[in-house]
Amino acid sequence: MKTGLYPGSFDPITYGHIDIVKRALNVFDKLIILISVNPNKKTLFTKEERVDLVSRALESCSDRIEIHTSETLTVKHAKALGATHIVRGLRALTDFEYEFQMTHANRVLDKSVDSVFFMTDNKYSFLSSTTVKEIAQFNGDLSTFAPPFIVSAIKKKYNH
Repeated sequence: MKTGLYPGSFDPITYGHIDIVKRALNVFDKLIILISVNPNKKTLFTKEERVDLVSRALESCSDRIEIHTSETLTVKHAKALGATHIVRGLRALTDFEYEFQMTHANRVLDKSVDSVFFMTDNKYSFLSSTTVKEIAQFNGDLSTFAPPFIVSAIKKKYNH
């Protein structure tokens, strides 16, 4: 069984993330969604809230995914969970530069875990969780960025 691991903060999960998950499931038998918990990063949603939102957003493929949280190196977590590949989405050249560095660092840490990249669908090429949160701060329309229940959760956080 080919297992991939898709790490990210998912704060919040967006249609771009969901697109990468669905496409990765065309390649992998199982996909582990790894919600990264970085103590140096301020998040809008708690770890538990992110797990719940990701679970709800990916309910249609719940038989082929697992959701975990991590406070350790992604490559170590991938190895511990039996994932052979780390799945990443690429939107632009700046993503490529960052992912290039991370892939090489991961290879130094563990050569047995490789990386696979999916180019984001054109309609999501500008989309990031940060962009969604910035639009939400000013009460902008989020309906094309995330499922309705996530939009509601974001609006609640910003008291809109």
